[in-house]
Amino acid sequence: MTETHLTLDEVEDLARAAHAGQTDKAGRPYAEHLAAVAHGVRARGGDAEQIAAAWLHDAVEDDALSERWLEAAALSERTKAIVRAVTKRAGEAPEAYARRILATPGALLVKRADLAHNADPARLAVLDEPTRKRLTEKYARMRALLGLEHPQGEPGELAEG
Repeated sequence: MTETHLTLDEVEDLARAAHAGQTDKAGRPYAEHLAAVAHGVRARGGDAEQIAAAWLHDAVEDDALSERWLEAAALSERTKAIVRAVTKRAGEAPEAYARRILATPGALLVKRADLAHNADPARLAVLDEPTRKRLTEKYARMRALLGLEHPQGEPGELAEG
């Protein structure tokens, strides 16, 4: 028996509904970030399972959807594994988080697209200086832990937005 999985459109609709009313640090609708990460994964050659994970990458972390929901969801085990890998856990050291991402097939591409959007200079420019500085350092550290170059050093990182 073949298991039926949610389509990408269904995953997008679920993610948008789960994050409805939520905004990013700049006050923009959070769904814009999810769409940018999904687009970034697609632009970097990601497959449908990675794109689905991109739409859901912050859902469990932000309590928009529960781990129980993820476990029961009509998603591939690979998509679920990627979502779990990129979900930060309370009190977790950045090094442990990075190791989990690197150990999970497909997760690094999703995290790369997430970091690229988070570190987009245009996105950071609207934040106050202390927040911008803190986030810039945080994203740079995570990129280093993951073995990624600076965003401008990777072809296509900020080309599409």
